Amino acid sequence: MATLTETVKKPEIRQTQCFIGGNWTPAASGKTFDTINPATEEVITQVAEGDKKDVDLAVKAARDALENGPWGKMDARERGRLMYRLADLIEDELDELAALETLDNGKPIRDSRGADLPLTIDCLRYYAGYADKIHGQTIPVRGNYFTYTRREPVGVAGQIIPWNFPMLMVAWKWGPALAAGCTIVMKPAEQTPLTCLRMGRLAQKAGIPDGVINIVPGFGPTAGGAIVKHPDVDKVAFTGEDATAKIIMRDASDTLKRLTFELGGKSPNIVFADADLDAAALGAHVALYFNQGQCCCAGSRLFVEDKIYDKFVDKLISMNETRKLGDPLDPETEQGPQVDQAQFDKIMRFVDIGREQGAKCVSGGKRFGDRGFFVEPTMFTEVEDNMDIAQKEIFGPVLSVLRFKDTDEVIKRGNATHFGLAAAVWTRDVNKAHRLAAELKAGTVWVNCYDVFDAAAPFGGFKMSGMGRELGEKGLDAYTESKTQELLELRSIWKWSPGVLLAVPFCFAQSGVGPGGRLRSYAVKGSASELHELAKAEFAAHPDNPGSSIEENTESPFNLDYIEFLEDSYYVDLNWLRPAAKVTGSVYLAKNEDVYRPPLIFVDGSGGVLYFVMTD
Repeated sequence: MATLTETVKKPEIRQTQCFIGGNWTPAASGKTFDTINPATEEVITQVAEGDKKDVDLAVKAARDALENGPWGKMDARERGRLMYRLADLIEDELDELAALETLDNGKPIRDSRGADLPLTIDCLRYYAGYADKIHGQTIPVRGNYFTYTRREPVGVAGQIIPWNFPMLMVAWKWGPALAAGCTIVMKPAEQTPLTCLRMGRLAQKAGIPDGVINIVPGFGPTAGGAIVKHPDVDKVAFTGEDATAKIIMRDASDTLKRLTFELGGKSPNIVFADADLDAAALGAHVALYFNQGQCCCAGSRLFVEDKIYDKFVDKLISMNETRKLGDPLDPETEQGPQVDQAQFDKIMRFVDIGREQGAKCVSGGKRFGDRGFFVEPTMFTEVEDNMDIAQKEIFGPVLSVLRFKDTDEVIKRGNATHFGLAAAVWTRDVNKAHRLAAELKAGTVWVNCYDVFDAAAPFGGFKMSGMGRELGEKGLDAYTESKTQELLELRSIWKWSPGVLLAVPFCFAQSGVGPGGRLRSYAVKGSASELHELAKAEFAAHPDNPGSSIEENTESPFNLDYIEFLEDSYYVDLNWLRPAAKVTGSVYLAKNEDVYRPPLIFVDGSGGVLYFVMTD
């Protein structure tokens, strides 16, 4: 196992304050908290400890940016361009950001560079491309109605992220929210705030308007609780423990916020005897020990068919024995420390409980080194389903290996948990693979692979592993509201009969409404007969038509053109006030010097309304 050495330059610490309305400010209380290097247990820096006052300011800034700033009026494609720019800036600073992520979180630099940062960039670019592709539907309904839906931003989104993948969780939350046009108030985990704050600086540099993204570092009960309870936050997205999600549900109930949760798991990873055992062993090892076991979808329950159990266990023990622990900034390090003292203590308690309940610790089970929160890669065999290490989420490098004999048995046991985030199956039998993929109760099922993520593929859990989905097109659902708009079609208003003469003046002038003074307009609603009579009265009373009547216009100063239309429909270009009419019956057009003039009568896009546009 590697010793602690430093081979990558430590990053510069720049942003440590709250980011609100485009400004970096200390917490209103003046308080700060320490963020710790988990590899050395030394303080990296002090960070502003935001609370309710800071959240109030952040929500106010987010609401103002949404309703009064350029963001709410910005073209969707322009939003996407700014998101692409943010992804480019992150890519430009990849090495610096990877080092900062490793310093604050403890994950190996090889993982920060090779996984976290590329996935972060890819996620932002994926949703940048979606910004101008969020649209509604046209829906055929009964009756003379034109019905369509719009997808509008849900509003101000409160986002609370965990410490295990700090930058990636920022991208998972920011991506769909920004693409949908929402504004954001984010609370990063108190253990790992530094890269989130750095991304705030890059978002501002990318040109995302001030107030669209606000970041309030702090603690869950204070800063996080204030976001959840705030009456002007429209939606909360949370990634973390199910116990915290229950608190959020209770606290958000007064305002009935939209909620999405990505929670924990106790994922079954099932290896059949007919699998490629070398590939399955490597996959099972990555499934649990990647990121120090601090993955919500970690394959922590490894079910191995009885006939290959001992052979398979030996393969895993050999991998554990050669695994390199040490300084996470060393590119050769494969496993870094746990994130903090509390997580280290929790894992070691579960190791003790596993031994006490009769499981056999065949690998690891001890602290590594004399500083930092390092835990040896640990594996238990002869684990029973009712043991705590097989039931509860440990969130550390502790693998439970269970025996099984047949397919029916392992499906039942794999589903015997209140979690349902992920699962995996290793087999060469295609029919078996499809059966388990269908019957395992999990949001994601991998077959002959593990931890395959893509920004286009939805991710989320069944049962107590979450609500809603992140990533993919489904990830946009939580950040949009669907609005149904129904328009009464004009043909249901204009009930003409042949020979009835109604004066409907039109404006076909190149300038829009032809010569004349300022325009004034008003609108009325009514039945077809009422609107018919009102239209006649308006035409007769207009000063441009003194004494004229709709039946006889002999005294009118204008030359009246007679036009016969046969189709029962009516089309209006509201932008230029140049309507084109097609109605059954006879229509007169008032014309002066080859320019058609007001009064202009047309129907607004909401339907069922006559608009009269006059000149003074």
